[in-house]
Amino acid sequence: MAIPPVDIATLPVPAQRIVAADAQPRMKQMAAKGVVPGLRPEAIVTVLALLTQDTDTAIAGEAAGTLAKLPPPVMTGALAADLDPWVVDRMADSYRSDREVLTKLFAMPRVSIETVEDHAKTGGEPVTELIATNEQRLLDNPQLIAALYMNKATRMSTADRIVELATRNGVSVTGIPAWREVATAVQDELICEPSDEPLPDDELFYEQDALAHEIATDSDGEVFVETEPGKEEVQEKFKSLAARLSDMSVSQRVRRAMLGTKEERMLLVREQNKVVCSAAARSPLMQESDIVMVAKNRNVPEEVLRIIGSSPIWLKSYSVKKSLIENAKTPVALAQSLIPHMREADLKRLMSDKNVSSAIQMAAKRHLQRRDK
Repeated sequence: MAIPPVDIATLPVPAQRIVAADAQPRMKQMAAKGVVPGLRPEAIVTVLALLTQDTDTAIAGEAAGTLAKLPPPVMTGALAADLDPWVVDRMADSYRSDREVLTKLFAMPRVSIETVEDHAKTGGEPVTELIATNEQRLLDNPQLIAALYMNKATRMSTADRIVELATRNGVSVTGIPAWREVATAVQDELICEPSDEPLPDDELFYEQDALAHEIATDSDGEVFVETEPGKEEVQEKFKSLAARLSDMSVSQRVRRAMLGTKEERMLLVREQNKVVCSAAARSPLMQESDIVMVAKNRNVPEEVLRIIGSSPIWLKSYSVKKSLIENAKTPVALAQSLIPHMREADLKRLMSDKNVSSAIQMAAKRHLQRRDK
C-alpha cells in the first residue's frame, strides 16, 4: 500500500505558494536551499520533502541535499512535531544510517508501517536493532518480523528473539517461506536478552557469511563429488564451510539455509535434520537449476522431495517433474501423479528403466496405452 501524498491544502499559506504548480522558480530555488522565512521547522521540512519531487531536477537535487543536512534547530523542531507520514518516509530515506533521527521518526504517531518495513528490509545492524525493540509493533505487523529475519544485517540473536516472540504470542509470519521450520528451530534454543554489542552467535553468523561468500566467488556450485555410484563426498574446498555449518545451532543452520549461498543450501538440503533440510528446500533463493539438481539426488531426505513435488512453482518445470519421477527415492504416489505430464519418448524410456521401481514402469506403460487409445 502506497503512502498517501501530502495534502497541500493543510500547509501554511506561504508553504502552499512555494510548492504550488505555478510557483515562481526563483522562490522554489531559494526554498530548496532552506531559505523559507516565517515557516516553522515542520513546515520547512515538508516543503523540502515536496521539492525533492520537483520536475526541475536542479531544484529537486538541491532540496534533497538540504533535507539531508538540516541545521540543528530545524531538525530538532521537526522531530518534535507530528509530521505527515509521507514526510516521515522522505526524512527516513534521507537519514537511513542515523539511528538517533530514525528513533524519533519511527516513534511518531503517524509513521507508516511501509516506512518501517522498508528499513527493516534494508537497514544495517543499528537500524534493525532499533526496529526490533518495539515488540508490540512487531506483533501487530508480522511483516516486520519477516523483513528483519530475511535481512542478513539483523543479528542472529535478534532473529531468534523476534521469532520466539511471535511463536509465544501465536503469531504466524507468512512472509518467511519456511516459517514452520524457523519457528520449530527456536523451540529448544536459549533466547538471549537484547545486548548493546553482538553476541558470540552473532559473530559466528557474520563470519560464516563472509566465508561462504569468499568460497562462492571461486566456486562452480558443485559441492559434492561422487566417490562411487550412489555415494557422495564433500569436495575439499567446501569442507571448511561444511564444518562450520555443523558447529552451528539448528536455528542458525535454518537461517543460513534461507539466506546463505548456493553452496550452503546444497550442503544443508542433504541434512538428515528434517527442520534444516526443509528450510533449505523452501529457501526463496533456490533457482530452478538448483531444484533440478536436488530432485535428481538420491542422497537428499525424502521430505525434501515431497516439498519440491508439492510446489506449484517448481512443478511448472518439466525438468523438475522428470527428475522427481526418475529419482527412486521420490515417494511412489508423488512420482505416479507426475507421469501424465511426461512426453511420450520419456514414458517409453521409463518403461524399461531399471533405476525406477516397477510401479513407475507400469504407470508409464499404462499411461502410454491410454494415450494410444
